[in-house]
Amino acid sequence: MSDTVGETARPGTGLDAPVLQRLSTLDRFLPVWIIAAMAAGLLLGRLIPGLDDALDAVEVGDVSLPIAIGLLLMMYPVLAKVRYSELDRVTGDRTLLVASLVLNWLIGPALMFALAWLLLPDLPEYRTGLIIVGLARCIAMVLIWNDLSCGDREAAAVLVAINSVFQILAFAALGWFYLHVLPGWLGLSTTSAGFSVWAIVLSVLVFLGIPLVAGFLTRTLGERARGRDHYESRVLPRIGPIALYGLLFTIVMLFALQGDAITSQPWDVARIALPLLAYFTLMFGGSFLLGMRLRLGYAKTTTLAFTAAGNNFELAIAVAIGTFGVTSGQALAGVVGPLIEVPVLVALVYVALGAARRYFPGDPTVPDAVRSTR
Repeated sequence: MSDTVGETARPGTGLDAPVLQRLSTLDRFLPVWIIAAMAAGLLLGRLIPGLDDALDAVEVGDVSLPIAIGLLLMMYPVLAKVRYSELDRVTGDRTLLVASLVLNWLIGPALMFALAWLLLPDLPEYRTGLIIVGLARCIAMVLIWNDLSCGDREAAAVLVAINSVFQILAFAALGWFYLHVLPGWLGLSTTSAGFSVWAIVLSVLVFLGIPLVAGFLTRTLGERARGRDHYESRVLPRIGPIALYGLLFTIVMLFALQGDAITSQPWDVARIALPLLAYFTLMFGGSFLLGMRLRLGYAKTTTLAFTAAGNNFELAIAVAIGTFGVTSGQALAGVVGPLIEVPVLVALVYVALGAARRYFPGDPTVPDAVRSTR
């Protein structure tokens, strides 16, 4: 939805109509559908005995096959929208790249570490789970949030790729540092954990590599066959909604698998939610202000903020389960993550669009449809 909101527009709506009227029903009521998907997942998990075992029977990189399918469906259309011929424009922006690296791999993990210890000093398992979440930088859902907020697709693709590489190279070392070394230096209790580098590599290759190749081939072959205009005006509107269907399907499956853990420990869920809320708010707000300060423009500022605020909960959950067990507090902390992240980041999409109209009045990267929203 980045360049033209009309990619998901309803038939018969004029270009001068407010953006919300020109969105599809699925897009306009996305928060409602997400809440409904969460409720449906929880209900399925409670009404169908053994559903969690059935869904978890087949796994891809320690992630349930249904969730893996949802992730692939979610990411493919977004990556098919990326104009790969323009990626050199992003890689040449050193300010954006350096800012993203600092936010994702220095500030983000450190902030989650501080919040986890500050707000969960008496709950070591949940605290460890949140620290692991802070180390897993987003490579999946951020593409959805960036697209909904009219961010820079090409920049998002590059930053996600960078996060993927760093995830493979640095996750295990950072986990050792934040769980064992740094607490020891500060006189705090330590946690020894071994992370499988191969599990991380497999997760990145499956959940980013497959949709990336599919998206690249779709655009390349589509443009070669009928040209860019036809591809973006005819092909993308047909495959675009698949991303949101995949998102909703993933949420249903995730909450069906972990419904008992969430509903049986409501106070623990609330305790875990507090540092997550603080983290998303601080990371998004701070990153957005930094982008404005660096004069990156609305599209890149939004992309910087969402890529810094999001986390790869799929990887965090897989690592927590593989290291501490499926019924561990660490795994529960990872599961609570999407419960908080999804509605909060959907709300931040609207915050970003509001900021576009208020603080970027003459910015050419703000779509006209966003400016005209009443």
